Amino acid sequence: MLMLTPILAMASMAMPLLEAQKQSKQTIVLILLGPPGAGKGTQAGMLADTLQLPHISTGDLLRSNIKRGTELGKTAKGYMELGKLVPDDLILAMLFARVSQEDCHRGYILDGFPRTLAQAKAYHQRLGSETKTITLNLALSNEVIIDRLTKRMICKECSTPYHLTFSPPKKEGVCNECNGSLIQRGDDKEEVIQKRLTVYQTQTAPLIQYYSDEKSLKEVSCNQPIDKVLNEILDYLREIYRSLKEE
Repeated sequence: MLMLTPILAMASMAMPLLEAQKQSKQTIVLILLGPPGAGKGTQAGMLADTLQLPHISTGDLLRSNIKRGTELGKTAKGYMELGKLVPDDLILAMLFARVSQEDCHRGYILDGFPRTLAQAKAYHQRLGSETKTITLNLALSNEVIIDRLTKRMICKECSTPYHLTFSPPKKEGVCNECNGSLIQRGDDKEEVIQKRLTVYQTQTAPLIQYYSDEKSLKEVSCNQPIDKVLNEILDYLREIYRSLKEE
């Protein structure tokens, strides 16, 4: 019996979802919540590949606008050069300029937005009635987060990332690609991670309650292999698309 590779198997599993997306009259937005280290970027990237939807990171949007010298980027750069936070209305303007493009008409995946309750409310006020949001909370305990993040390393020369548990270098402290030295980023030190988690609990965790009240939240444990997390999310999305088809 011919065995499918993991990539082909995942593509096969996604086909009903892709067909349902084409038939849906609504724009489906996946919002990924979760603390630092939960794997939001990893899952967003895998979902984007599997579902053929754009993966939109507001951090990337901000850097792109600044690099391209757009009016929004110039304004944002002015705030940053003064050491100030970029205002929510400016972030929202960049976001809606991006999601108005044709490749987002069927849907898109938001990674790193919204970060606060104010951002969430402002975002949803501007959404059209033909948009349905599905919020995924990638849950992970603080203990596991700290263990994961403090074991991340990066090459000082070529920036190739490593993880001492999941993707260690062949030779301790040496990059596989260029033989450069591996270092720990400043924001992966335990004391910095503790501060990031405190900020998350204060600013971002209230979003969990907000989306729970809106009946659009699904909690997914990230204390399991990456592929199992993805499968759990895809199973949930199948249920959502099935219910949309029956409406």
